[in-house]
Amino acid sequence: MADPALTPATGGAYRRSTMTDLEGYRYRGARALVLLHERELRAFLTTYRRAQAWGVALPATDDRDYASLDSLLRHALGAAGGYMRWMTKVLGLPDPGIDPTPSVEAIDEQAEAYLEHVLERWRTPLRDVPPERFDEVHMSTWGTPYSIDAMLEHALAHPMRHAFQLEELMGQGAHGTAG
Repeated sequence: MADPALTPATGGAYRRSTMTDLEGYRYRGARALVLLHERELRAFLTTYRRAQAWGVALPATDDRDYASLDSLLRHALGAAGGYMRWMTKVLGLPDPGIDPTPSVEAIDEQAEAYLEHVLERWRTPLRDVPPERFDEVHMSTWGTPYSIDAMLEHALAHPMRHAFQLEELMGQGAHGTAG
């Protein structure tokens, strides 16, 4: 049986809901990556909630971003804000006004609201940037040179990687005390 999410009827609804979003972008590649980032960050939060319900425990590590499920959630949502802050800064654009990431203790309760805030702040800062500026290369905060286009792709892949990580842990039955 065909996946109902892939039928022409639902595909059309998806197309209508996304194709009219974010009109007016000078560089449609940026528009596409902003929309894809939104989809993947939402998917990550859904996967996080599933892992949380399963009681998934992350492997032991000294990395504070992976100390618990809540730490990973904070890392993923905080990075999304950080990527946009970096892009606007290096492009000389106004600060996007993304609030600080909630603490590890508060992130679980505030995740949905913070996600919506971050995504809303992602939607317009890059709208009027000319296409050629997306090829400019700047040093990232962690010391790796990135073009703006490559940073958008990195931002898109980041929640995908962490969702995959959680899916693998669920598949391995990594149950335990998760925070």
